[in-house]
Order: sequence, then C-alpha cells, then structure tokens
Amino acid sequence: MTEQITQHIGVVGLGNAGAAIASAFAARGPVAGFDKDAGRRQAAAAAGIDVFDRLEDLAAAVDVVVLSLPHPEISVAVTTTLMACDKRPALIIDTSTVTPQTAIDCAAVAAAGSSAFVDAAIAGGVASMASGQMTFFMGGTPAAKALARPVLEPVAAGIYDLGEIGAGMGIKVVNNAVMHAVMVVLIEAFAMSKSLGVPSDTLISILNREEGLLRPLVHRVAERMKYADFDGGMSVTNARKDSCLALTTAQELGVPLFAISASHTPYEIAAAKGLGDADYAALSQLWEDWAEVLFKEADKPA
Repeated sequence: MTEQITQHIGVVGLGNAGAAIASAFAARGPVAGFDKDAGRRQAAAAAGIDVFDRLEDLAAAVDVVVLSLPHPEISVAVTTTLMACDKRPALIIDTSTVTPQTAIDCAAVAAAGSSAFVDAAIAGGVASMASGQMTFFMGGTPAAKALARPVLEPVAAGIYDLGEIGAGMGIKVVNNAVMHAVMVVLIEAFAMSKSLGVPSDTLISILNREEGLLRPLVHRVAERMKYADFDGGMSVTNARKDSCLALTTAQELGVPLFAISASHTPYEIAAAKGLGDADYAALSQLWEDWAEVLFKEADKPA
C-alpha cells in the first residue's frame, strides 16, 4: 500500500523536476502547485495538480511548501515572499540545487517568519522523482528535520541526514561535481580507447571491474585516506610515471586531454614535496595543507 501524506503539500516551481515531484506527492496526498509560467501551470493542472495563479494563494492553502527552482536567487526571493504572506507555511523544503550559503540565507529568512526550513537536495533523475523513489540530501536543525522527515519519507528511496543547514546542498554540489568531472575523464579515456581500436564495451568491462573505476574510492579513500595509511601500495612516483605515459600516449594519438592533464599536476607537486615513496593516496596531504582540512577520521583497525 502506498504510504499517504496527511499534510497539504504545495510545490513551487513546476519545471521538469518540480512537476515530477508534485506528481509523486499527488499519488500520496493533496498537492497544490505554483509556477510563474502559465504553460507549466496548465500542464500541471492537466496532470491533476491543484494549481494556483498566485504564490500568495498557494501559501494560504497549504501546510508545507516544497521548492524546486532553477537559480539560488529565486529560492531566496520565493522564501522572502512566503514570509510576507498572511499565512506562512509551517515548513519549507528546498529541493532546488543551490549553494550552501543560499540555504543558510533562506533558513534565516524563514526563521524570522517563524517557519522551519530544510535543504533537501535530490540525487537522481526525473523518472525516480516521479515514481516517488527520491534520494534526499538533507540539512537543517534537528527540529526542522523532524518536521520534514514524515513529509519526505513516503516519496523517498533514502534520506541522508547530513547535519546543519546547507550540508544537503553542499553534498549535492559535491556529488554533481564528481559526476561531471568523471564524465570528462571518461570521454577522454574512451577517445584514447577508440584511437587504439578498442571497442567501447571492452573498456566499459575493464573499468567496471572491482579493480576499475571504483578502486580509488573504495580503497584509496575508504582504506587509506580515512586512516592516513600511506605505507606500501602504489607509490606517488609510479603513479606519476603512469600519468606521464598517459599524457604521452594521448599526444601520440592526437587526443586532447583536459581533465586528465590537469590531474597530473598534483603528482608533480607531491613528488617535489618528498612524497614519492608513499602510496599515491598521500596526494590528499596536499589538500590538507591547502584547504586546512583533516582527512584522517580513525586509527587503522588492527
């Protein structure tokens, strides 16, 4: 049985993502919607959403407002407008992709109007949104998150409670940055593979092995950076050598490299700083200095 939502939800922003979110909520309870674009309002109405022509009218009709907006400044503007309404929502959930600071600013505006606010960025595509299988990255005060959880759970495949306000948005930005950067690396790798006459399926199989694309995450980050364990393993010197070979091979093949070329520089810096014999996860020590962070979280288990 589909879990029902008893609170009246209002979705602000009815683009591709917002319309899918509204559809998921509509399968589980009453949903209203608002968008400045008349065409989007008409499409949402045709899909069974109770559409309002004015944001103020939507605010008067709902208990919780879910934001799905295209730009950070719009999230701030809509939150500000909601706080100026005669009836303010008890809770605002921002699912837009914005900066952590935008979420902090919106939360401050909401708090001034006695409304709770959480940032709950969504990982996944429109299909998972519409089917009510969203993964949320949530940040906020404990009280605000306690209000948000029963609203989100019926449409969630999972909810990551990431801490204070802004953390959800921050991790969504980090997640997307990784995906977008890896996409460029993969395009460069497959361009080299094609130039070598190797079919795409072959390289996909190679990178999809346990020792393939996930190896830096599950071994170098999870097993070395986390414990500051840089003894043994593949050395910075050898990794730097392999990186040089990749750059040379790409040049011989006539394949331009941008991401892979840029990633070579830290190996040169690490070698110059005397890290040549350490496992190449020791590159993380450069960022510990540059960003003033500490990656070690525990002593390595015996």
